[in-house]
Amino acid sequence: MKFLQKKFDDLKPLFEKGGKYEKFYPLYEGHRTIFFAPDIITGKKGAQIKDATDLKRLMMTVIIAMIPCLIFGMWNVGHQHFIATGIEASILDKFWIGILKVVPIIAVSYGVGLMTEFTFCVIYQKPVEEGYLVTGMLIPLIMPATIPLWQVALATVFAVIIGKEVFGGTGMNILNVALTARVFLYFAYPSQISGDVWTYFGDKTPVDGFSGATILAYGAEAAGNGTNMMQLASNHWYSGMFDFWNMFIGIIPGSIGETSTLMCLIGAIILIATGVGSWKIILSVVLGTLAMGGLFNLTGGNSFMEMPAHYHLVIGGLAFGAVFMATDPVSASHTDLGKWIYGFLIGVITVLIRVINPAYPEGIMLAILFMNVFAPLIDFYVVEANKKRRLKRATV
Repeated sequence: MKFLQKKFDDLKPLFEKGGKYEKFYPLYEGHRTIFFAPDIITGKKGAQIKDATDLKRLMMTVIIAMIPCLIFGMWNVGHQHFIATGIEASILDKFWIGILKVVPIIAVSYGVGLMTEFTFCVIYQKPVEEGYLVTGMLIPLIMPATIPLWQVALATVFAVIIGKEVFGGTGMNILNVALTARVFLYFAYPSQISGDVWTYFGDKTPVDGFSGATILAYGAEAAGNGTNMMQLASNHWYSGMFDFWNMFIGIIPGSIGETSTLMCLIGAIILIATGVGSWKIILSVVLGTLAMGGLFNLTGGNSFMEMPAHYHLVIGGLAFGAVFMATDPVSASHTDLGKWIYGFLIGVITVLIRVINPAYPEGIMLAILFMNVFAPLIDFYVVEANKKRRLKRATV
């Protein structure tokens, strides 16, 4: 490390004021602080408030929590590929297919996203923030494996600029940045990101094209034409694919990291145990989902509405959204009561969108973005109500 420290020290004069690369000082400082402490640190004298959790550690904790979803997603991409081609394969063969498809998406997400962030840092002469470390991993995990890389790059640029930088950068964004990337693709290029999902074939293509519906697509079809949803699903690639426990484990078609509720639960345990994620938001999303799903069960009308409420928890990206998106500490509610209201309404709206509007079979994305907008308003009224209660007690 001394060698690396010496290299950084030798380069420092070039990036300091008056140096040849003065404008690029944010890039130099951003890379140096990956390995070493920043120049400005807490003083040894005086009263100081210290916390073991800084922004870097918080971001790394979220990334660690997402690793189970990433690893399982890589395997599942290969697994779906070999199911579709009808070829027997080992775990390593399936995982290798997943690596071939997922790693390039991750590389594009981080490469394009960081380059966009660095550009803004140089233009506005502000330090490089660590916020994109999490966003760069979230974006690939909510993409289908067959998404064109140029679309990933385009969505990433849109998300960083429109979702974050126009509001002032990390910590100032109103909307979840990764979901902003997904919603951009959802409306700009819907055929690649919604409805039926394409399965990767590589050099083992037995037919010209192949696609299969997700369970949400079957639900939307059933709601639209009155057919039986579970009967449609039972005729999928193989019998039992859309059984509850199969969907809970995540061995189904879908976006890379969001098919497995089990892996999301492991991530939730890590976030809650480390104090990074809010268990109140996660639990309230589940309660809101079950409440709305149960209400539809009582009213009936079509087979999608009559689907058991707990099925909503294991289909689509609800579990991933509840654990990693709804709990975003920047765009979510911050008051205790506000977190319960915020999460509950996300669950309710998700099921509403899924069942009522067949044009948007996946509701969690729009539900979280919608509630992101209302999160400050929820906190405002919660604080106002608290102030009124305290004033009422004080004037007795």
